[in-house]
Amino acid sequence: MPGKILDRYEQVPVTKADLDWAELITLDLSEYDQPGGKESLVKQLEHAVKHVGFFYVKNFNISQEEVDRQFALGREFYSLPLEEKLEYHNADDLIRGEYNGYRPAGHRILGNGIRDNVQVYNIPKFDGFHERQQPPVISKHIAEVEQFSRKCHTEVVEKLLRLFAILLELPDEDQLVKDHQYDVKGEDHLRYMHYAARSAEENKQVGELYSPGHTDLGTVTLLFRQPVAALQILNSEGEWKWVRPQDGTITINTCDALTALTGGLIKSSVHRVHAPPADQAHVDRLGVLYFARPNNHVVLDPLQNSALLGRLGLTQNVFTELGQHLTTEEWVKVRQSQQQRRNKDVKVSREGKYTYGPKDLDIIPGLKAQIYN
Repeated sequence: MPGKILDRYEQVPVTKADLDWAELITLDLSEYDQPGGKESLVKQLEHAVKHVGFFYVKNFNISQEEVDRQFALGREFYSLPLEEKLEYHNADDLIRGEYNGYRPAGHRILGNGIRDNVQVYNIPKFDGFHERQQPPVISKHIAEVEQFSRKCHTEVVEKLLRLFAILLELPDEDQLVKDHQYDVKGEDHLRYMHYAARSAEENKQVGELYSPGHTDLGTVTLLFRQPVAALQILNSEGEWKWVRPQDGTITINTCDALTALTGGLIKSSVHRVHAPPADQAHVDRLGVLYFARPNNHVVLDPLQNSALLGRLGLTQNVFTELGQHLTTEEWVKVRQSQQQRRNKDVKVSREGKYTYGPKDLDIIPGLKAQIYN
């Protein structure tokens, strides 16, 4: 049966506010298969991943029409009645660190009694290990969703992994690709993410933030261009800068698992979601993201055969210093369990500093999550 015809997705206008935008490099992936292209891209990439962990890519072989179709599917899902969406929510999954399916807004207290304003719908990668019932609006288009998910992986993630391998001077430029195979069990997922606009008074009570400063737990995150200004990054000078929505690009950030594998060489980017500027404050924010992670069996120790890490003496990470040798699956489950833990007494000062309860940030013994505000 053919899928329902989706109405075209129209993005809202970009902000006219004069914001303090971050200066980020843009990797042109059309250079990737050119002679010397990978080496040229690595030189451009090196500073970004060592210092801020954010950059753009363009010419990534996924059309704007394909991207817009995913935004349209996200729009259709979030337009469903809440009771229908809740059929795909399991609170016990979140306690266990499982984070596929639907998570409603208000699951956690953001601070000062104000609940979070974000809905999440995660679609696990199609590796044969994550069979799930999908709502009809998604299931009718599931072949298209799978194709998009796989293209995120092959056209963007795998190319970046080869660039990282060259940077790290690994003996095989496919080494990281082999640890991130799409059809091997892993916790990668496609996400439709919906932030509801909030009142000015509520925003004030939580330091004007939708989400406080944090890092992502995987290898890289792909954020497809959407125009509601909200994403901010913490640069190497300790300043929060807005991330500009650039036409025809994906915003990429590097994450915790990649930092662990590189002994801290590649920075896990610190970012937060700020309330939008005044001319967009009334607009709900819909995002399409892809989260890439190493395969579940991969041990997150620093890579022993990286000539670069060896020269720099980067042989330990935050896990190994605690005597831990976590697999990706173990790390994902304990980190997601912490992230989704229901907190009760988060306080936010007038300056926007977040103070958590004694157990809210515990991940494993000796390791706490960091909140950057």
